[in-house]
Amino acid sequence: MSSSSADARAGAARPAGIDPATGPSAELRRRAEAARGFLPTEEGLALHGAACSVRAEVLGPMLEIGSYCGKSALYLGDAARRTGRVLFCVDHHRGSEENQPGWEWHEPDLVDAAVGRLDTLPHFRRAVYDAGLEDVVVAVVGESATVARWWTTPLALLFIDGGHGEDPAHRDYECWAPLVAPGGRLAIHDVFPDPADGGRPPFEIFGRALASGAFAELEGCGSLRVLQRLDVPLRPTARPSVP
Repeated sequence: MSSSSADARAGAARPAGIDPATGPSAELRRRAEAARGFLPTEEGLALHGAACSVRAEVLGPMLEIGSYCGKSALYLGDAARRTGRVLFCVDHHRGSEENQPGWEWHEPDLVDAAVGRLDTLPHFRRAVYDAGLEDVVVAVVGESATVARWWTTPLALLFIDGGHGEDPAHRDYECWAPLVAPGGRLAIHDVFPDPADGGRPPFEIFGRALASGAFAELEGCGSLRVLQRLDVPLRPTARPSVP
């Protein structure tokens, strides 16, 4: 798929509606908004709605890549409970490239002084505990590709919001997108059609999903894009060439 084609599709994305009957409670929303992270409330609500919209006959758990301190896990965990599913949260909890010292999104107080590295796991666990979601949210601590190598269970929803560098983002798509069950959802965060607004890799994997022929775009909200897995084989697609 050309960049212009993917840009057109992304620009035409419909705002995601929030159904009051299935939306998160005021208390859950309050806790999600208070949790540390970079997911705007509107996008969190859209993610919750997308997770709740998966039909009951689509079997499998939900899985997110990139949990940070638990903000998105609260929206998805609540949706998992409402739909009788479980959410697995895959993250090494050492922070993505952009969270490291010297980068824009570094938060010094998240560094474990004993080892000199970021450790977001305690904040994630506390957010999940405080929201009362420990029975439906399971932390999987490790590298995304390592976990994917041994994962075989089809997924009702996959949310990709891990490392935004070229290799981490494309590797997450390549490892996990084939596991989305027909009728399931693929959600990708930080999809920016205009390069001036953000990095390209999330936008590029969004384009690859569409070019695979196995995903159709459903809706968008801010930088969040939601696609549905079609019941057709996923065509292999190459990573964009670097000039």
